[in-house]
Amino acid sequence: MTRYLMNTVITKIKLLIVFCLLPGSLLLAQQLLDLEQALNIAMQNSPDIRRSLLNLERSQESLNAQNAALKSQFSLSLAPVDFSRTRSFDDFNSTWYTNESWGSSGTFTVSQPILLTDGTISLVNRFGWQRSTNDNTNREDKAFTNNLYVNLAQPLFTYNRLKQQLKELQLDLENSNLSYAMQQLNLEKQVTQFFYNVYMAQMSLNITQEEFKNTEKSYEITKNKVEAGLAAKEELYQAELNYASARSNVENKKVSLENYKDQFKQYIGMDIFEEIAVMADVEARQVDVDLTKAIDYGLGSRMEIRQREINIENSQFDLIQTKSLNEFRGEMNLSIGVIGQDRELGNIYDNPTNNPRVSVAFNVPLWDWGEKKSRIKAQEAVIKTQELNLDEEKKQIVIDIRQVYRSLQNLLNQIDIAKQNEKNAQLTYEINLERYANGDLTSMDLNLFQTQLSEKKMAYAQALIDYKVELLNLKIQTLYDFESGVGIVPEELIKKSKK
Repeated sequence: MTRYLMNTVITKIKLLIVFCLLPGSLLLAQQLLDLEQALNIAMQNSPDIRRSLLNLERSQESLNAQNAALKSQFSLSLAPVDFSRTRSFDDFNSTWYTNESWGSSGTFTVSQPILLTDGTISLVNRFGWQRSTNDNTNREDKAFTNNLYVNLAQPLFTYNRLKQQLKELQLDLENSNLSYAMQQLNLEKQVTQFFYNVYMAQMSLNITQEEFKNTEKSYEITKNKVEAGLAAKEELYQAELNYASARSNVENKKVSLENYKDQFKQYIGMDIFEEIAVMADVEARQVDVDLTKAIDYGLGSRMEIRQREINIENSQFDLIQTKSLNEFRGEMNLSIGVIGQDRELGNIYDNPTNNPRVSVAFNVPLWDWGEKKSRIKAQEAVIKTQELNLDEEKKQIVIDIRQVYRSLQNLLNQIDIAKQNEKNAQLTYEINLERYANGDLTSMDLNLFQTQLSEKKMAYAQALIDYKVELLNLKIQTLYDFESGVGIVPEELIKKSKK
C-alpha cells in the first residue's frame, strides 16, 4: 500500500512538471485542480447535494418530532375569567329570574401515548372557583372544586396507527439517506465527466499548438525553398494556407476549452470568473475484475434495491390503511378519580366523591356497495407492481454490471491499439517530415500526416480516459472499488441483506 501511495505521489509530481512545461499554461494566474479537489468543491457547493441534504434534514427532524410526540406531553389550560348573566323562566314557580355567574378555572394534563397498544393514558387535574347569584331566591353560592382523575382511551379491533406512523417515518429517513448516498455517487460521476472534458480540451489545445509549431516550421522551409528557386510558388501558397488554418485551429481550441471550463465551474459551484486548469493522471493501470464478485456486491449493496423494498413496505402500509376503510372498530374509555367541592379551599376534599366512568363504542359497517373490496384489490395490484419492479431492478443491475465488465475488457484492447497507432503515427510523421525537408513531399501531404498524428494522440488519450470512467461506472454499479479492493458498503451489511 505504501509503495502504491509513493508511486501515486511521484506520478502527480511528474504530471505537474510536464503540465508547467506545456505551451499556453498560465499557471501563475490559474488555480490548478485535480479530480479529488474538484470533487471536494462539488460536495460543498453542488445544488443537487444541498437539496439532498435538506431533504435528509427534513426526514430526520420529522422522525425526531414523532419520537418526541411519544413521550409524556404536559399541558396547562387556563380560564382566568368566566362571567355570564342569563334571564330564564321558572316553570314551577311561573316566574322569571336572573342568574349571574362568575368563575375561574385551570386544567393541568399529563398525557402519555402507548406505542404498544396505540392507546393514550392521561392524568388530569381540573381546579376551579365559581360564584353564582339568583335574584329569584336571593341566594349566593360559591365553591371551590377540584376534579382529579386518570383516563385511558384505547382503540379496539383496528391496526396500530402509532406504530405504523413511526415505521413510515423511519423508512422515509432511510430512503433519504439512500438518496443522499446515490446523489453523491452521481455527483462523482458527473464531476469526473466534466473534469475530463476540460482535460481533453486542454490536451487538444496543446496538441493543436504543437501542430501549429510544426506547420510554422514547414512554412519556413517552403518559403526558403521558393526563395531559392527550389520549389514552385504554388507550394508557398499551400503552405501559407496550412499555416493560417493551423493558427485558426489554435484559436478554436481555446474557445472550446473556455466553454468546457465554464460548464465545469458551474456544475461544481465555483466562481465562473475564476481561472482554472486541471491536472489528471490518465495512465491506465489494468484492474482485475471478478464478474461473480461484482454481481454479488451489486445485488447485495445497490441502494436502488433497498429503495424498491421500501416502496413495497410503504405499499403494504397503504394496504393496511385501505383495509381500515368502513372497518368494524371500537373505542374504549376508562376513567377513575375523585372530585371535591367546598366553599372553603382547605376543606375541598373533606367529603370527596368517586367519579368512575366506563364507555365502549363500536362502529359497525353495514353495506358499502363493494367500495372497500375494490380499493383493496387496487392496492394489492400496486404491491404486485412494486414487487415486479424489484425483480426487474435486480435483473437490470446484473445486465448493467455485465455490460460494464465487457466494456472494460474491450477498452483494454482499444488502449493497446490506440497506443500503437500513436507510436506509428509519430514515426510516420518524422519520416515524412525528413522527406519534406529533402523535397520529396509536398506541404499538403505533410499536413495530412500532421493531422493524422494529432488524431492518434487524441484517440489514445480518449481511450485512457474512457477506461478510467468505465472503472468509475463499475464502482457505481457494484458499490465496490476494484482499484483499491475495498467495498463501499461493509461486507457484514451485505451478508445481513441476504438473510
